[in-house]
Amino acid sequence: MKKVLFILSLLISVSPAQADMLQLKDSLFDNFGLDLAGFIEGRGGVRTQNDDYSDDVSLAEARLQLDLAKDFGWGVFKAKGDLLADGVVDQVTGRMRELHLLFSPLDNMDMKIGRQILTWGTGDLLFINDFFAKDWQAFFIGRDDEYLKAPSNAIKGSVFFELINIDLVYIPVFEGSTHISGERLSYWNGALGRTAGEDYIFDLEERHSTSRDSEYAVRLARNISSMELALYGYNGFWQTPEGMIVPDLKLRYPRLQAYGASLRNPLLGGIGNIETGYYHSSQSDSGRDPLTRNSEYRLLLGFEREIASNFTAGCQYYLEWMMDYDKYEKTLAPGSPAKDEYRSVVTLRLTKLLMNQNLTLSLFTYYSPTDKDCYIRPKVQYKLTDQWRLEGGGNIFIGSDAHTFFGQFEDNTNVYAGVRWSF
Repeated sequence: MKKVLFILSLLISVSPAQADMLQLKDSLFDNFGLDLAGFIEGRGGVRTQNDDYSDDVSLAEARLQLDLAKDFGWGVFKAKGDLLADGVVDQVTGRMRELHLLFSPLDNMDMKIGRQILTWGTGDLLFINDFFAKDWQAFFIGRDDEYLKAPSNAIKGSVFFELINIDLVYIPVFEGSTHISGERLSYWNGALGRTAGEDYIFDLEERHSTSRDSEYAVRLARNISSMELALYGYNGFWQTPEGMIVPDLKLRYPRLQAYGASLRNPLLGGIGNIETGYYHSSQSDSGRDPLTRNSEYRLLLGFEREIASNFTAGCQYYLEWMMDYDKYEKTLAPGSPAKDEYRSVVTLRLTKLLMNQNLTLSLFTYYSPTDKDCYIRPKVQYKLTDQWRLEGGGNIFIGSDAHTFFGQFEDNTNVYAGVRWSF
């Protein structure tokens, strides 16, 4: 409770500073041509049940985000960063989300160099050919959806031809996604054979070589009438630690090469999409290494349409097919729960806009019929004014087994609320 009250007190102090912030924004533009935007936000959340390995308070933070941009005519410089006071871990930290220069060296070419948010693919909160960093911890505790995408230090080049468009991404040093490590959320620990949390946080393999630990990604895209087609390639690493180094019991990010394709097209009054990918996990030794994730084939089918006025529905079917499953079963340690050869997930998104579209009611649900678990994300968002926004929601995990992906987080079920002032 003290942590939540701390965040509320910081928010109350925002009101007197509103006029000063708006005055600063106008002054920067008039004198230097700098565009300033951002927000001040407070969020608090609690678990709905006891978790032996985590605090009852799941979220207690105040955040200031500043977004600064300058258009030089020949290019655009952008800097976006957050200052976060986090009451759960009692820390104040700063993080740069974007710091890059966007320019066009040729009429048909764009270059973006620096820290940036990278994304592509057709999935809705499901990712097959998007191998760029995510923050799953932020996603599961109730931070704004924008924080699911983590930044990368990268060089991105886009070349546009009449026949095809080409995107190339080079990330000099792999960073990886923020995975569930036990620091804020409990998880299934296969080494212990039980749920763990703050009592057992694995060490991570470090990757810091600009020659050995780089990532490369390419996308070839073309529109044919109303159809969007794309091919993808990636050479780098699993984005979450899908391997282990013994006897140190240190988690590692195994090497990964991937190839995929996607198609999006109008369908039955809505938009349909299909995406597929093959993941070659070269360090799994064709399934002989039980501590490294096997190669996989993945498939995604999706459809979205407006089913009534201001009411949109979308559904997806997602499949993971583990290659070399027989070898995986033979090398599995006795007593360890086995993954399914085929893992499927079905999602449903419902969004309703009310009160002149100032009130948004949404529900996003994951359900796995193979794992027999689900993850439910209800959310209510209300726009008080052009500057003030209220939000509340939950992260609900249900599962019959503690070792399945969503089932392992059952004790992390939480509800949260937040208020944001934008400028």
